[in-house]
Amino acid sequence: MVDSGDSQMKLANGDSGYVLEDVPHLTDYIPDLPTYTNPLQDNPSYSAVKQYFVNMDDTVSQKIVVHKNGPRGTHFRRAGPRQKVYFKSDEVYACIVTCGGLCPGLNTVIREIVCGLYHMYGVSKVLGIDGGYRGFYSKNTISMTPKFVNDIHKRGGTILGTSRGGHDTSKIVDSIQDRGINQVYIIGGDGTQKGAAVIYEEIQRRGLKVAVAGIPKTIDNDIPVIDKSFGFDTAVEEAQRAINAAHVEAESTENGIGVVKLMGRYSGFIAMYATLASRDVDCCLIPESPFYLEGKAEGAGQDLLSKSLQSMDQQDASGNKLLQDVGLWISHRIKDHFAKENKMNITLKYIDPTYMIRAIPANASDNVYCTLLAHSAIHGAMAGYTGFTVGPVNGRHAYIPFNRVTEKQNKVVITDRMWARLLSSTDQPSFMSPKVVNKAKKREEPATLLNGNI
Repeated sequence: MVDSGDSQMKLANGDSGYVLEDVPHLTDYIPDLPTYTNPLQDNPSYSAVKQYFVNMDDTVSQKIVVHKNGPRGTHFRRAGPRQKVYFKSDEVYACIVTCGGLCPGLNTVIREIVCGLYHMYGVSKVLGIDGGYRGFYSKNTISMTPKFVNDIHKRGGTILGTSRGGHDTSKIVDSIQDRGINQVYIIGGDGTQKGAAVIYEEIQRRGLKVAVAGIPKTIDNDIPVIDKSFGFDTAVEEAQRAINAAHVEAESTENGIGVVKLMGRYSGFIAMYATLASRDVDCCLIPESPFYLEGKAEGAGQDLLSKSLQSMDQQDASGNKLLQDVGLWISHRIKDHFAKENKMNITLKYIDPTYMIRAIPANASDNVYCTLLAHSAIHGAMAGYTGFTVGPVNGRHAYIPFNRVTEKQNKVVITDRMWARLLSSTDQPSFMSPKVVNKAKKREEPATLLNGNI
């Protein structure tokens, strides 16, 4: 074992370039902790399972395609139930908090943490923190039982409420310590996971027996390492409805044009997948791919937009830059183009379904995925792992160090086959010169100019 110097990650090196990026464990700073038999082995619901527990040495490879004689690369510890646990069921006092923007599936994750703790491990004491991180010390709490959360997955939003930024780590850990909480489940995006990492470090510094588990959340699918974020499938499905409405409007009138703006602050995954799924889109514009309107000398991104509009330096409570409505702006440019240059009357319909998409319940696929995420987090916390986030890596759930999911954003690779499929589907120009393509290939990380639009 090689200490990386980071309290959030442990590195182990092996033969053929094998590297295990492991997550912390309670025994790293609290030695000689007692272990207990996992109650799952006596659970009748799991009696038919061929292999009750995950092998302690099982890992998940980050890169699934490798050359024959190449290095095996980075691995993560496989998620799942362990034979021994570090908490007695009747001593567990868990809490759940949701932070950041809304996303389909939040209530499903909450439900499955509560029900999973109760039905798999016999844990009955679960507290809901009201209103995000600040709720630890400034809001009321909610007692969570399977009966209370039974139907919440059928509703959008989060029954716990949410907020952005502005929390005091010391006060949060004081609240955790004063209440006797020993498992903390934190659901949120990269900013929330960064906060979770700091909370874990303060808990470790105080030597508390408290497991901190993160569940990564972003509707934009911009969290790295994991295959996909929950709520993304639902968002793409709902986005199709907006595209269909725009298509119907455009087809039903002379010179009709439909413009749809989809969410994706710096990542165009929703726009790309919704376009590929609908097959009704003529041009898809995403943040990762620069484009021009009237000539190659003119760009049409947030930089250009800022020339005519102010507030580009403003931020929200999470520190995210407030971006302009580029969809509305481009709609005006289209109208101006046909009115002034072509002397043509057009009917343009602009649709922005952002908040409708964010607020709907998860679909069937995301509901199943949210269940697996919640259970993976529970198994990890009960087994004594802490300071980790969970998610599927190449189809297998794994425990991932916080810093790996917060160090950068996942973005559409415009030199990848998926983007080529979209260009082929829409028959739109790529807007990219060979020089720009080659530059993007070398970096393997595309530029960010727009705001996720179709």
